Order: sequence, then C-alpha cells, then structure tokens
Amino acid sequence: MLCFVYVLNFLDRQLVSILAKPIQDGLQITDSQLGRITGFYFALFYCFIAIPVGWLADRTSRVKVLSIACGLWSAATAACGMAGNYGQLVVARMAVGVGEAGGVPPSYAIISDTFPREQRGTAMGIFNLGPPLGSALGVAFGASLAAAYDWRVPFYVVGAIGVLTAVLVYMIVPEPERGRFDPAPVSSADPERDESFGQAIRGFFGNRILAVAALASGAANFITYGLSNFATLFLMREKGMALEQVAIWYALAVGIGMGAGIFVSGRLIDRFGVGNKAAYATIPALSLVLALPFFLGFVAADRWEVALILLCVPLFLNSVFLPATVTFVQGEVDPRARVISGALLLLVMNLIGLGLGPTFVGMASDFFRPYHGEHALQMGLYALAPMYLIAALLFMWLARLIKRASSSPERS
Repeated sequence: MLCFVYVLNFLDRQLVSILAKPIQDGLQITDSQLGRITGFYFALFYCFIAIPVGWLADRTSRVKVLSIACGLWSAATAACGMAGNYGQLVVARMAVGVGEAGGVPPSYAIISDTFPREQRGTAMGIFNLGPPLGSALGVAFGASLAAAYDWRVPFYVVGAIGVLTAVLVYMIVPEPERGRFDPAPVSSADPERDESFGQAIRGFFGNRILAVAALASGAANFITYGLSNFATLFLMREKGMALEQVAIWYALAVGIGMGAGIFVSGRLIDRFGVGNKAAYATIPALSLVLALPFFLGFVAADRWEVALILLCVPLFLNSVFLPATVTFVQGEVDPRARVISGALLLLVMNLIGLGLGPTFVGMASDFFRPYHGEHALQMGLYALAPMYLIAALLFMWLARLIKRASSSPERS
C-alpha cells in the first residue's frame, strides 16, 4: 500500500515532465521555464515543508500525516490541469510540492518499524519501486490519455485516484510501534526523551557520516532528475519518437530498468551491508561509474530505438543509490527521529537533485541553442555527464568515513 502511494506521489510529480511537449506547445514555455517548474519551484516547497512535517509525524500518527498529504497533493495535481498560463501552473506545482512533502518520510519510518534491520533493504527496495512504477505508469497512462484527448485530462484522472487512495491509507495502513526492532525500544510518549526541532536538525547535520550520505545522494539525484525530467522531450524532439511510442517503449524502459535497479540494490545491501556497512556506499559508487559510458551513448545515438536500448543501463544503475542510502540512514538514527531524519535526507537529496538537476539541464539547453540549434538539449545532457564522477567520488568518501568509524571503538 505504501508503495502504491509512492507510485502516485512520483506519478503526480513527473506528469509535467512526461507531457512536456504538449504543455510547451499549449502554454508557450521555454526549456528554462520547464526546468524551473519541474525542478526548482517544486523542490523549494517539497524540501523545506518536509522538515516540520517530519518533526510533527515523529510525535503524532505517521499514517494520518501520510493520508492527509496524499489527499492534498492529489487535489493540487488536478489543479495543474486547470492552469491557463505558466504562472498558474507554477502555483499549482508548488501546491503539489507542499502535499508531497508529507509522503515519503513517514513511509520510511513506518517501514523501519515494521521490518527488522536484516530485512529493511529488501523492504525499502520494494517501497522504492514507487518512482520507476510511477514514471512508467505516468508515461503509459499520461501519454495515452494526452494523445487520445488533451494534456489536461491525465491531471484530472490521476488527481481523483489520489484522493480516493488517501482515504484507503487511513483505513488500511496500521501504525507500528516506534523502535520495536531496535535494541532499546522507546516510547514516543516520553517527553523527557524527545528532541526539540532544532536539536533534531543539529543532530543530523552534526553527524558527518549522515551529512556526507545526504550530499552524495543529492549528487546522484542531480543526475536522476536532470535526465528523467528531459528524457521524454529529448526522445521526441531530437530522436523523432512519437507520443504513442513514448507511451509504450519509454514506459517499459523506465519501469523495467529503474524497477530492476532499485529491487536488486535492496537485495545487494541486505546481502553485503549487514556485515560491511561500507557496502551502503561502495555499491552506489561502482554503479555510477559503470553507468557513465552508457549514458553518453544514449545522448549520442542517432535513432530513438538505439538511444532507448542504451538508456536502459543508466536507468538500472542510476537507481542503485536510493535504497542503499535510505536504508543506511534509517538504521543509523534514533527510532524517535526516523521521520525527520528521512525528511532531512530528502531535503538535501531533492534540493540538489530535484531543485538543481532539471534547472541546470534546462538552462544549459537554452545556453547552447544559439550555437547548436535543434541539438541544444543534447548538449545540455552532455553537460550532465561530469556529475556521475562527482557523485561516485562522494560515495567513496562516505565509504571511507564509514570504515573509519567502524574501526574506532569510541565511534562504534
């Protein structure tokens, strides 16, 4: 059920990117404006609202917070379909970001208190199938409806489904006991042990390992969102793919590629992470290095069929970092601070990745337009390539910090 909510969360988030071409044609917006509305404007509210929401959820019912948030972002998604100009679409997207801020962090905490440590990697992997499934369904469902009717219709339909799901979450999902699988179970009702809002934030960023984990994830997410928010537009504009073909073949590539990467990552970290915590960082680092040549091949390919085949490898490998980092952070923090810790992780991850990734690619595309014309977006995606190496180096730094902490008795 939590995975389905995440599917809707990501589907709502990605609809504008998936329908970028018809929205651009209908509202007359540029690549830079598209990058800001799918990235910076959305992330500005999504990231910062998540912190107070996470702190509140750690002290109240996480299921109720999730249910209310799902209803809010779904209603705002329907409002996106009503936008008559760019400004109205910006406001509606910001409202979607406010609602989605209460979606993922409470789910992380619910899962962590439902499964023991040795099973959390797989559980997080299953939950994190939400993004690939949401993207795939968004492409197939959104593109098909847009091709048959109008680009506004998918927003109305998905919004209505989300409101109904919000009611089902409240009725179906149980609230687990906090810290039930941790060495020293704690009571959320003990006021003397509760951290203040400021203490929770200082405790997270004051821990260098957690801060570097968030930074490395942000760099990896920069790639993920910079690529995914422009992939459909790139395939259609520069590779000649039609909307009907996007609805089938791109949807399959996203669903299978990202989904397999996330699930395999969960299994790998359950296999290697229990005995060697550094694996939570070395596995993502290796995956990013391996993905880079295939990403460059995707951008350079002369036909959409070849480009899509090559894209499947980065879609698989780019996704490995997510279950690894989330599982690591949730296992390192106090059970009473799991929601806000998840929110702080997402703050850094999405402020860098979601906020800056698409914005960077959109601005790069407009920058290269006078020099490269119709291939400007191709050059914008080439500019994304160095971030693969930056993200891999950050994960190797994280692995070194984890090994150093594990070998120090005082730190352990």
